[in-house]
Amino acid sequence: MTRVLITTATAVAALLLSVTSAIAPAGAVTAPSRSGPASVVKAPGKVFTVTDRLAGQVADALADRAVRDRVVSATASGAADMLALAPDAGLGQAARAANLAVLAAKGLPATGGSVLQVRLAHPDMRAALARGEVPLVAAAPTDDEPTAVNAYGPLGERVVLDPVKLPQRPVLVVEVDVAKALPMGLKLMEDTLAARGMVAEKPASAAAAGGYWATKVNAVRLNDDEEPWIKGAAEIYSIVGGFGLDGKAAVNIVQMPYLDHDGTTYYPNQLLVHFSAYKYNLADVVMMEDDGDTNYQQLAQAIATALLTIVDAGAYVPLVNAIISAIPGSWWTDDPDYVDSWYTLSTGSGGRLNGAAANGWMDVTPYWVSEL
Repeated sequence: MTRVLITTATAVAALLLSVTSAIAPAGAVTAPSRSGPASVVKAPGKVFTVTDRLAGQVADALADRAVRDRVVSATASGAADMLALAPDAGLGQAARAANLAVLAAKGLPATGGSVLQVRLAHPDMRAALARGEVPLVAAAPTDDEPTAVNAYGPLGERVVLDPVKLPQRPVLVVEVDVAKALPMGLKLMEDTLAARGMVAEKPASAAAAGGYWATKVNAVRLNDDEEPWIKGAAEIYSIVGGFGLDGKAAVNIVQMPYLDHDGTTYYPNQLLVHFSAYKYNLADVVMMEDDGDTNYQQLAQAIATALLTIVDAGAYVPLVNAIISAIPGSWWTDDPDYVDSWYTLSTGSGGRLNGAAANGWMDVTPYWVSEL
């Protein structure tokens, strides 16, 4: 799945540039390309640096037959919790230290629990494991277009693998369990934004509002990109932005856990925009992905800083550019966490809506949420 820190000063400067430039009407393709600014050079992120080191430590531990058998057995049917898998003093201590480092790198509390897992890179590798082949170990790259995959063997060897061609030797992948980390991160983002009055308040119930209009996603599809074999499923969420009932720019964050893969059409029947929360009955959508490297605290603070500059002038101003400008700059690499965006959805929006970055589409329909 193709996805995405600039300093606050840079974020604000980029935002001011976008606000002072002409903002396109609904459907206009003005969002930046998903490859981001050409001047940004890809460097290993904090999360990958930690998981890559841990991958080497796991590989070293596999020299012990008992450890290898335990790991192979635990990953036979799916991903295994790294901390539960490594209770011993050596590997266990390394795993616990790595887990704390990843929590910190993602802006999550140290009490967040285990967010690291290990899995077999591809189901076709199970037969080789069953024959007793010793697996290599690699960290999942946060870059969707790696030029190579660095893996480690139990004798301390480093093996460079082709990112496109599936290796014959089985590979275990150490990575962030984003399915655990994302809900914690989105809650942290919502709390951070709410503390600054920037969460669009939905009514406690439809009855409280007498009913209201929403936008329902009937189907959604992201473009098919050739992913490296080492990558797992995506974890997608959307930032829905508009002007709250108090006239301040505000957002809601919507998790889309079913959107696992590109090139697949999903039919979620999910309510994406609740217009009762917005002053102008208009809202924008910025779709994001957590590939494991997202720092939720930094993202929330950057979005809050950007939205503080938006003033309600009595007419709706799309917020897509402001939100995108707030995305920390080092994410705009070959692996952006930004997926796509949709400008100015209204209570009447319906049909197929193509994303501004041309990376996907949504089939939507107006939906009336009735009072009880």
